[in-house]
This record gives sequence, structure tokens and C-alpha cells, in this order.
Amino acid sequence: MRDINVDKITETVKEMCINVNHFLSDDMKNAYKNAYDNETSDIGKKILGQLQENLEISGEEMIPICQDTGMAVLFVNVGQEVHITGGNITDAINEGVRQGYVEGYLRKSVVSDPIIRKNTNDNTPAIIHYDIVEGDKIEITLAPKGFGSENMSKIYMLKPADGIEGVKEAILSAVKDAGPNACPPMVLGVGIGGTFEKCALLAKKALTRKVGEHSQTEYVKELEIEMLEKINQLNIGPAGLGGKNTAFAVNIETYATHIAGMPVAVNICCHVNRHIKSEI
Repeated sequence: MRDINVDKITETVKEMCINVNHFLSDDMKNAYKNAYDNETSDIGKKILGQLQENLEISGEEMIPICQDTGMAVLFVNVGQEVHITGGNITDAINEGVRQGYVEGYLRKSVVSDPIIRKNTNDNTPAIIHYDIVEGDKIEITLAPKGFGSENMSKIYMLKPADGIEGVKEAILSAVKDAGPNACPPMVLGVGIGGTFEKCALLAKKALTRKVGEHSQTEYVKELEIEMLEKINQLNIGPAGLGGKNTAFAVNIETYATHIAGMPVAVNICCHVNRHIKSEI
């Protein structure tokens, strides 16, 4: 059994919040380079160049890469051989988010109630998903989610008879409906299977997979490649002004489901697709 004090968790989350909002991940940097190199639209290429310039300035001058610094979404894998000391893990994570957003001068976008809508002024509470895993470590993945793209996401409760063609139609429909509002080039997380809430969680988690890494399941990998190609034929393009780079990636996760259903969730993320991982 390994002891981990909550102060270490708080400090780790704080640093992650600041870093992920100022520095683009390496997989996204590569996605930008590839998109810029293969973009055939003059305006699309210009926009991609401007976005890359903006990202460089953000890192150099410590300015957030997007004014919407998102609602903090965390996936936390807790090793079953870990003993957390000094307090509650959820409180520690939220304290890390609070410190990161306040001390990092990041925009506070969370309201305490969906109807009353009073700002909490520290971007808490976070959205936290836990898994108990083997080992004596805690692995934290943070993916701040801006709501320009979040609002464009969809859940479809398809019938089994709709089959894989129904899934394809649902994904394309979500992208068409989103158009420029999701700040393309976008990254799509798609969840297929499970239940109403499980497919949404799968889609959200899929966004944290590195761009360019495909599913280990062959038919899912083929679907990811096919859907990316079809999406990039829609000519929505960077910033919605036309071009062949409407999406950087389509990441799909699947799960067992009921004989009577086929839930599909499409969680769209904007052109920065912030994600970072740390291990304690």
C-alpha cells in the first residue's frame, strides 16, 4: 500500500490546469502541421497559419490559447494499492482546479446552478470521472471543455436495425449541424454502445486519445478513417470558411449494449482539443 497525500493531488491538478490552457499538446501540434501542409484552400491555409501563430504567442507570453478556458473535466484512475491521506480526493481535485484557475488568471466559466446561474468565481466544481485500477499510482487526465463546441454535441438513441450506416449518418449529421460553431478544425469523440449516459462518457473520453492514434479494433479503426475522410469532404474547413480540413480526427470508443438499442454520442471539440496527463 502506498500513501499519497491530498496536497500532492491538489498541486498536480493546479499545474495541469495552467499548463493545458497555455501549451498545446504535441499530438495537436503535429495535427496542425499536417493540416497546414495539405490544405488546398488559400483562406483555409491562412487561417491555419494564424491559429498556429496564436498558439505560439500563447506559450511564449502565457496567454490562454482560447478565451474560453473551459469547464475542467478529469478522468482519474486510482490504483487499488493507493491510500489517500490528509483529506478527500474530490475536494483535493477541486482545490487544484480552484488554485489553477484563480492563480493562473484563467476565465472562470462555471455557475453553481443551471437555472440561477451565479458564477462560482473559481471554475469549480469540476467534472470528475473515477476508475479503480491495478497498481499504486494515480493517473489524472485533464481535458478542459469549452462550450462553443460542447453545445454542438449530440446523442442519438438509434435502433439496432440502423446498423453501422445509421452510425455514420449520425456522425455526419452532428458535424453538419455544428458547421462553423464548433470552431473547426474539430476533433470528434464518438461513443457507441452502453446506455444513454455511457455512450456520452465514451465520447468524452475518446477526445483525450492522441490525434493520429486509432482504435485497436479493426472495424472501428476503419470507421474512424472513413468518417474523417467524409467529414473533410464537407468543405466546412478552418473557421467554417471552406477547405479540406474540417476535422483533425475522429476517435471512436465502443462498449457492450442492450439487444434493443444502439446509443451513439458525438462529442465535438474545437481546434485546440486541450488534454494533458499526469501520474502521481
